[in-house]
Amino acid sequence: MAEMLKRSCMALPLEEERPAKRSCLALTPEEERLKIRDISLAAESQSKEGDTCYLITQRWWQNWLDYVNQDQANISNLETSLYGSNSAGSCAVRRPSSIDNTDLIYDKMSEELHDTLVEGRDYILLPQEVWDQLYSWYGGGPTLARKVISSGLSQMELAVEVYPLRLQLSVVPKGDHSPIRISKKETIGELHRRACEIFDLSLEQVCIWDYYGHKKHALMNDMEKTLDDANIQMDQDILVEVLNNVSSSVSGGCISSAPDNGSKGKETSFLLEPSKSSLSIAGGMSASKGMPRSCSSELSQSQILTSPARESDNTHGSCGVITRGSTLGLTGLVNLGNTCFMNSAIQCLVHTPEFARYFLEDYHREINRQNPLGMVGELALAFGELLRKLWALGRTPVAPRPFKAKLARFAPQFSGYNQHDSQELLAFLLDGLHEDLNRVKHKPYVKSRDADGRPEEEIAAEYWANHIARNDSIIVDVCQGQYKSTLICPVCDKVSVTFDPFMYLSLPLQSTVTRSMTVTVFSSDGSALPSVCTVTVPKQGRCRDLLQALAVACSLKPNEKLLLAEIQNHLINHIFEDPLTLLSSIKDDGHLAAYKISKLVKNAMFFHLIHRREEEETSSNDRIKGWKPYGTPLVLPISCNDVTTRGEVQSMVQTMLSPMLRAECAGKADASGDGFSPMEEPSHYADSKNMEKDASHKLPLQLIEENDACIDLTVEDDQSIKLSSSTSMLVFINWSKKFQQKYDTHYLENLPECKSGPVNKKARTEPLSLYTCLEAFLREEPLVPEDMWYCPRCKERRQASKKLDLWRLPEVLVIHLKRFSYSRSMKHKLETFVNFPIHDFDLTNYIANKNNSERQLYELYALTNHYGSMGSGHYTAHIKLLEENRWYNFDDSHISAINEDEVKSAAAYVLFYRRVRKESASASNGTQSSAAHNGTSLN
Repeated sequence: MAEMLKRSCMALPLEEERPAKRSCLALTPEEERLKIRDISLAAESQSKEGDTCYLITQRWWQNWLDYVNQDQANISNLETSLYGSNSAGSCAVRRPSSIDNTDLIYDKMSEELHDTLVEGRDYILLPQEVWDQLYSWYGGGPTLARKVISSGLSQMELAVEVYPLRLQLSVVPKGDHSPIRISKKETIGELHRRACEIFDLSLEQVCIWDYYGHKKHALMNDMEKTLDDANIQMDQDILVEVLNNVSSSVSGGCISSAPDNGSKGKETSFLLEPSKSSLSIAGGMSASKGMPRSCSSELSQSQILTSPARESDNTHGSCGVITRGSTLGLTGLVNLGNTCFMNSAIQCLVHTPEFARYFLEDYHREINRQNPLGMVGELALAFGELLRKLWALGRTPVAPRPFKAKLARFAPQFSGYNQHDSQELLAFLLDGLHEDLNRVKHKPYVKSRDADGRPEEEIAAEYWANHIARNDSIIVDVCQGQYKSTLICPVCDKVSVTFDPFMYLSLPLQSTVTRSMTVTVFSSDGSALPSVCTVTVPKQGRCRDLLQALAVACSLKPNEKLLLAEIQNHLINHIFEDPLTLLSSIKDDGHLAAYKISKLVKNAMFFHLIHRREEEETSSNDRIKGWKPYGTPLVLPISCNDVTTRGEVQSMVQTMLSPMLRAECAGKADASGDGFSPMEEPSHYADSKNMEKDASHKLPLQLIEENDACIDLTVEDDQSIKLSSSTSMLVFINWSKKFQQKYDTHYLENLPECKSGPVNKKARTEPLSLYTCLEAFLREEPLVPEDMWYCPRCKERRQASKKLDLWRLPEVLVIHLKRFSYSRSMKHKLETFVNFPIHDFDLTNYIANKNNSERQLYELYALTNHYGSMGSGHYTAHIKLLEENRWYNFDDSHISAINEDEVKSAAAYVLFYRRVRKESASASNGTQSSAAHNGTSLN
C-alpha cells in the first residue's frame, strides 16, 4: 500500500502506461460507479461520426464492475451495470490494478489486435470521456483508440471501426512491401499521401491500383472517393506504381510496369494493341472494351463462348483448363470466411432455371432505380454479375467479394465474417431482388373491398390483382404464391377472410410427432358413467388439440363442452382454461379428468365436489378417526344468474351420481379395447327421484363458504346459497359405509395416469414426413396473446383462431424447415430427419381453391443443408443439374457428384421445388436457355 501511494503521488509520466493517481483513492466504489454513469450518459447523448472510442479488455472491465457493484454478480455490460441499484455492504472485492490491455494485442510494439476478438467476450468499447476518466484513475494501457464511422444503407447508423482496413502496399518496380492500417472511410487521396510518406515518394511519381489477388482491377485516381466506395477489402494488396517518366501518364492513368499475374516481364508500352493490353486509361476503364471493374481483365461471356482463339487468352491466368463442351454450372464459390451460409443460398438461386435465363439475358431494362424500398438496382446488378460468372465456362471457383461487399452495405447484419442463417439471407435476397427489379415504377394506392358475400374465387383474384398492381417482378413471377387466411373471433364469431402473398413456407418440426394421452371423462348431468379415453395428439400440440380429440372420442354433444383439469392428491390442482397451454407442460405420470359441461349454463361458476371417507390415524398411541379426501373430484356447474337453494344442490348432485347408484350388487365389467373404455355399468338404476322425496336418503353434503364456514346441505332445503365471488366453491361429500353400500364409488377411484400402457415404439421411430409438417403449419390455432386480432364487430382485440390454407402455388416453391429456435436464454437446433419427397411432391389436396382442377405436382431440384451446432455449423447445397439428371454436392469451392439416395439427410434445411407441368412428364428433361446463342445450357 505504501508503494502504491508513493507511485500515485508521482507526476504522471508521458509514457502510454502510467500508474493510478491518488485522487481516485478518495472515492468509494459507489462514487466511482456514479461518476462513470454520469459521464457515459452525457457521452452517449452526444455521440457522432468521427468520435473516438477505446477498447478495454473484458477481464479488467469485469473486475472493475465487481468492485463498484459488490452486491451484484456477473454484470458484464455497460448498460446494466451503470444504471443498476446502489450497492451496499462491505467492500469484499479488491480495487482493480492498472488497466492491462495486453491480452488484446499481439505485441506492444505494433499494438495489432488479435484477429478473432469478439465484443462483449474479449473487449468492450468505451466513449472517450469514460476512458479518460478510468485512465486518470487507474493508468495502464496500451491505449487502443478507434473511430466512430457511419454505416448501413442510409449511412446514418454509427459503428466503431474496431478493425480498420489492413492493406499490403507493394511498390513496383522496386519490389518494396509495407503493411498499412487505414480506415475504410478515408479517401483514396489519403491512401496516396500515406503511401508516398511510407516509401518516401512524391505524389507526382506514383499511381495506385486496386491489386486484389495480384491482378489489376482499377486505377485508384478519384482522390475524393472513399476506400469503402472503392470496394477495398481487408488484407488485400494495393499496387504502388512508380513512374519512370512522369509525363508518360495519360489522362490520369499510368503506364503499367507491374507484372499483372505475378510473373516478371518487361515494361508494358502504351502502344501495345488494345486487344492484348490490359492497361487502364482515364477513369479506370480498361482498353479491352471498357468493361467494369469486376470484368476488366477477363473477356465477356459471349467472346469466350464464340471465339475458340480467345479461350486460353485469359489475363487472370487462374481460370484453369477450359474444355469445350464441358458441363456448365459446376463452378464453386470461395469461402471468404464463414460465408458458407451465403454460398449455399446463392448456388440454389443461381441454379433455379427461371432466374438463370433471366439474368443471362438483358435484365438491365427492368432495374428499378427509383424504388425507395430497393437498393438502387445495385443488389440485382451484383447478383446478375455473379450468376454470369458461375454460368461461364471453366470451373475455377469464384470469390464473391463484390457481391459480399454490396450485401454488407445494404444489409449490415450480414457484414463481417460471422456465421449467419442461410434462410434469413435467402429471405433478404428474394425481397431485395424483387424491389430492385420491380416493374412497377409508381405504385398505385389500392384498397381491398369487403367480401359482402362474394365468392371466394372472386375475392382471391381481386387480392392478387391488387398485389400485382404494386409488385411485379421476376421474383413474383417465379416464387410468390397466395394464402387464404381465416380469422374467427372467439366472442362474436366474426369471420374475416383475407388472401395474402407468400414467398416461402416455413414449416414447423417436431422431434417426436405424436403422443398418447389418457384422460377420464365425467358427465355432470348423470347421463353416463365415467369413461377412460386414450387419444393421440401432437407432442408439441396445445390443450385445444387434446380437447378436440377427446370431443370426438367421447361423442361430445353440440350443446356440451369439456373442462380439462389436473387431479392431484384427490383434489383439482389446475384447470386448463387457456387453449394455448402446451401439452408438453403435462407430465406423463399426471392424472387428467375432463368434465362434460352444458353450454346452456350462462355465467357459470363451478362446485368442486370433493369425496371424503373416514380413515384412522395413529397419533401418540391413540387412534383418531377423520375424513380424508379420496377418489376423483367431480364438477357441478351453477349459474350465477339464478338463485340456488340447498335442496337444488342436493338434487343436482344426486342426479350426477345416479349412474353409480346400485340396488343389490355391483355391475359387471364390460371391457372395451378400442381406446374408449366405458367403466363398469350397473345392472340397473334405482329411481333417484323417489329417493329425493325421502330425507333419509339425502347425501351428506357440506358447502365451504369464502370465510371457511361449513354449511350443512342436508337441512333447510329452501335456504338459498350465498355464492362466492370466485369462479369455484368446494362441496364435501362424506362417504359413510352406509352410502358406500348404495353407490358403487369404485368408478371414482384409481384414476389412470396420463400416459398408460406400453410405449408405441413404431410410432415414435417413424420418420417425420414433409406432409405432416405441412399439415401442422396449416392447422387452425389461436393467435398468441402478443399478436391478438382487432375484431371490427367487437371493437376490441381478441385472441382469434387462425387457419391458413394454400390458395395459389408458385412455379418454384421454397420450403424452410424450422430447425432453429431462439429465446433469450438459449438457442436450439432440431436434428429431426424429415422424409421429403424428391419426385411427385403432390399438393393437390392441400389447395383450398377447389375450382383449380390442375394437379399440383412438384419435383425437388435443390436444397441447402446445415451440419453441426448453431454457432459452429457448416452449410452446403445439393443441386440437380436437370440436363444431366444428376445431383451434385456444392461445398463452397468443392463440387462433387452424389447419388440421389444421398440427397435426403437430417441436415436438410431449405428445399427448392419446381412445378411439374402436364406437358413435361418430368422436369429432369431440362430447360434450354433462350440465351442459347451463348452456348449456355441451364438446368
